[in-house]
Amino acid sequence: MKSLIKKAIVSVITAGLMTLSTLSSAVEKPLKVGFVYVGPVGDAGWTYGHDEGRLEMVEKLGKNIETTYVESVSEGADAERVIRKLAQQGHDLIFTTSFGYMNPTLKVAKQFPNVKFQHATGYKRGKNVGTYSARFYEGRYLTGVIAGHMTKNNVIGYVGSFPIPEVVQGINAFTLGLRSVNPDATVKVVWINSWYDPAKEREAAESLIAQGADIINQHTDSPAPVQAAQDKGVYAFGYDTDMTRFGPDAHLTGSMVHWGGFYTDTAKAVLDKQWKPEDVWGGFSAGMVEMAPYNKAIPEKVIAQVETFKEQIADGTFTIFEGPIKTQDGSIKVSEGTKLNDGDILSMNWYVEGVEGSLPN
Repeated sequence: MKSLIKKAIVSVITAGLMTLSTLSSAVEKPLKVGFVYVGPVGDAGWTYGHDEGRLEMVEKLGKNIETTYVESVSEGADAERVIRKLAQQGHDLIFTTSFGYMNPTLKVAKQFPNVKFQHATGYKRGKNVGTYSARFYEGRYLTGVIAGHMTKNNVIGYVGSFPIPEVVQGINAFTLGLRSVNPDATVKVVWINSWYDPAKEREAAESLIAQGADIINQHTDSPAPVQAAQDKGVYAFGYDTDMTRFGPDAHLTGSMVHWGGFYTDTAKAVLDKQWKPEDVWGGFSAGMVEMAPYNKAIPEKVIAQVETFKEQIADGTFTIFEGPIKTQDGSIKVSEGTKLNDGDILSMNWYVEGVEGSLPN
């Protein structure tokens, strides 16, 4: 009888330990986080910047998360397939990091209501879809101020990806900064209709240099425009990440984006069951936009002026898109004392005075 009682007690204890072990495993199960990238991770630019943010999140949250990424995913049907596969594989949180992923993200999100989705640079949200972006144009304005001081030809070249508001904002902010210190300077834009295409980016940069541009700016993902500027002996601004090493003489600075803080905060919110589908749009004040190191060729007084603008933008005492602002034909678009609201900026489809050429439809 004692033997039977002993066996029963051992069985109960064993069962209890197994239950505790199961509960412990459930509690310690890491949050699975997926990333969809439009280009290769590489070593500079948009996708590289997002992956740096992912790695920062991993460093800060450690064993609480497990991450996966898929690179070079084209926008459209391929994106939908990749996003769905990540959801099917049990990812709890998925970041889709390109504008063209917007509709595929929303479609998959409806099919997986328990998965949280975050879409970069989009404007459509859902019950389980949030959006996020950075105020890239804040850094663009500062590069414009530098260009205005550094150009000799008063012609600046700009390599554009797609003619969408996100890119147009940057061109306009850059031009406003440029002409605030050099009213005679103008901006020429070449569109390549791609986010990442080093060959096209370099070709566009070289075309602009051939047209007299002595400074190149870009809203594309590879360092090819900076490399072209280095080879041709002109200046350039990088984008997303520090591209100095690709053109140490050419690279003046660049508007960079820091995603790590946002990725970490978002994953923590999901872990803490505090996540909500919001729209996040941060700039200097939020630490999402930063400037790359300044080239020694830039005079100290110019750097001081730029740093003052940066502080004023961050604390709200200076607003980039505040009137009077004129369109290309010289007519007033934003009257004096009026500021564009976020909706106006997010739907921007016109050029400011100083940008040459027409904006593609």
